[in-house]
Amino acid sequence: MSDQTARLLEQALLLPPGERAELVELLQASLDSPSDEEITANHLKEVSARIAAFERGEFKAVSTKEAFEMARRKS
Repeated sequence: MSDQTARLLEQALLLPPGERAELVELLQASLDSPSDEEITANHLKEVSARIAAFERGEFKAVSTKEAFEMARRKS
């Protein structure tokens, strides 16, 4: 453990239990988040799958105007 990490730990242990729990949750969430590379790879996979589905005729394209109209009707 680095000196900086040890100092942070000392300070964190002085926090009230509720704040320590919140800090733990925030730190854990930062570790669970996908990396930018993973996000990009997932987006590319999704885009490729949608293009393939479109090319197979599984859905049709609509204009931007029509898409917004459809969205307005659903809300």
